[in-house]
Amino acid sequence: MSESNSSATRTADQNGAVPGEPVKKDENSRRGNWGNQIEFVLTSVGYAVGLGNVWRFPYLCYRNGGGAFMFPYFIMLVFCGIPLFFLELSFGQFTSLGCLGVWKVSPMFKGVGYGMMVVSTYIGIYYNVVICIAFYYFFMSMTNLLPWTYCNNPWNTPDCSGVVGTPRVNATIANMSAVVSGVTEIVNRTKRTSPSEEYWRNYVLNVSDGIGNFGEVRLPILGCLAVSWVVVFLCLIRGVKSSGKVVYFTATFPYVVLTVLFIRGITLDGAISGIKYYLTPQWEKILDAKVWGDAASQIFYSLGCAWGGLITMASYNKFHNNCFRDSIIISITNCGTSVFAGFVIFSILGFMAHHLGVDVSEVADHGPGLAFVAYPEALTLLPISPLWSLLFFFMLILLGLGTQFCLLETLVTAVVDEIGTDWIIRNKTYVTLGVAIVGFLLGVPLTTRAGIYWLLLMDNYAASFSLVVISCIMCICIMYVYGHKKYFKDVEMMLGFPPPIFFRICWRFVSPLIISFILIFTVIQYKPITYNDYVYPGWSLVIGFAMALSSVICIPIYALYRIAISEGSTFLERLKNSVKPDLDWGPALLEHRKGRYATTGPDGVEVCPLKEELKDEVKEKLKVKETDKDEIGLIIPGSNGSTLNPTPSA
Repeated sequence: MSESNSSATRTADQNGAVPGEPVKKDENSRRGNWGNQIEFVLTSVGYAVGLGNVWRFPYLCYRNGGGAFMFPYFIMLVFCGIPLFFLELSFGQFTSLGCLGVWKVSPMFKGVGYGMMVVSTYIGIYYNVVICIAFYYFFMSMTNLLPWTYCNNPWNTPDCSGVVGTPRVNATIANMSAVVSGVTEIVNRTKRTSPSEEYWRNYVLNVSDGIGNFGEVRLPILGCLAVSWVVVFLCLIRGVKSSGKVVYFTATFPYVVLTVLFIRGITLDGAISGIKYYLTPQWEKILDAKVWGDAASQIFYSLGCAWGGLITMASYNKFHNNCFRDSIIISITNCGTSVFAGFVIFSILGFMAHHLGVDVSEVADHGPGLAFVAYPEALTLLPISPLWSLLFFFMLILLGLGTQFCLLETLVTAVVDEIGTDWIIRNKTYVTLGVAIVGFLLGVPLTTRAGIYWLLLMDNYAASFSLVVISCIMCICIMYVYGHKKYFKDVEMMLGFPPPIFFRICWRFVSPLIISFILIFTVIQYKPITYNDYVYPGWSLVIGFAMALSSVICIPIYALYRIAISEGSTFLERLKNSVKPDLDWGPALLEHRKGRYATTGPDGVEVCPLKEELKDEVKEKLKVKETDKDEIGLIIPGSNGSTLNPTPSA
């Protein structure tokens, strides 16, 4: 076998080909691509469709006018969600770089990329803690009797009253009915404490009396956290080559579970009343600004915009992939999942309300209260309740893992792209391992008795208004600093057609306005965080705001740094040079660097004189990319069928 064939075989093995089978070469052999486009779509669906689709959207919908909420929700999807989704996908795909590398478009704004990394770090830390609690409930469901069914456990208090009464060895059906009737009277008279809530607070978390009282580490939760991080690492051990295969299951099976739970739910008494409560329109709420604000915020956060994940996932696409089509498919799938999940949740909650003889609003909840208290309690009323509990928590685990994969890959890709050496690319697995270990260690405090307080603090502050600021600045940079006309031409060169005029208008005007509205709405509607009856102390809120600002502050700090190191004798000259695209901005591969990218700098951009060593470094990078192509036997065709000159024209 020739040396070139051996090199091709080695490359194929690294890319996940099975020995003896025809080798499917990556377009970008040095960095790698998705095995096929389905892997990218499924990964992006898994990233966008997360826990919030199940535990936040249904609650927002019934609270904001039921079916009437769908109108502003889909308006915001069309004018903000899909355009921003398409913008981030096209941005990452055009350069084949992660959330740091893409800012070669205007280096002064690289702080936006660092802000995305900070946000992804915060979310990745507490998101995996939520997943580990779902793991714990999943393991605890492997029993004949769910441990949160009755009130006769050591962790229960005298205030506990279950929905299925107290187990009696010789109880008759009549006696059980009497017990349930008595419980119903208690519920109607006072606010009860359910066994599932006491199991959650007193046993699983053993919650302390305040955020400053950490107490001991909850060892079962810590063990599940380790399991969760090991699963995430193993699924990402070979980057998108391994995670792209895992998502065939993790992104699709939750829909199987949702469908099973939906079919079971709608067959129960009271299910229809629960669904009516979820969907009945209250059209007068359409005029309420808060409804529109909630709709815009839910669209923005549920799609994962400004986290850096969309840019990262798209960077592994082939250059001419139709990311416009993908953005529409993924966005609509995400929102459709939210609506469908509402049917699943409220059919079961309607059954529980019917059983207790109370209004659905008495049992409806959101966030951890829905996932770990209200819904598990409703499941205890079903025959073979452990089976339904296993399915529900397995679904939560898969929904969480789909998002966690992309959060971790975002951080790893940013580090690897930034360093960019052959060694770091070959040893990307060690970077993944290092990030996973650090993530696990930073998550340990969240497994203490005060962990739930810190988890909710991070959820409410670390990934709130900072995302809106990051997204808004990204739009301004691309559309107004780099220039909308140049970016439209870039997209046309990549896709073969320019962005539709609707998206051009949204990118330039509509989406930034909606993002600004979300920011203003968030500030106006701000209320200090609470957890049940616990009011967070002032010092903890200061920490929350510090976490929120830590991602935003990256933007001005890096901008000042970039201006300081840019060439120029005056501040204005340095500012002007700091926003110009880098010499190697544009498509990653020589075969795609056509038109103005065939030269060392884009047309119309006045490239300032560079030091000779920088010029040589850029040329060397381009030669390395060309050499990698030659090693796997690829012929790089020009636009007229000829072979491109591997050395860019000066």
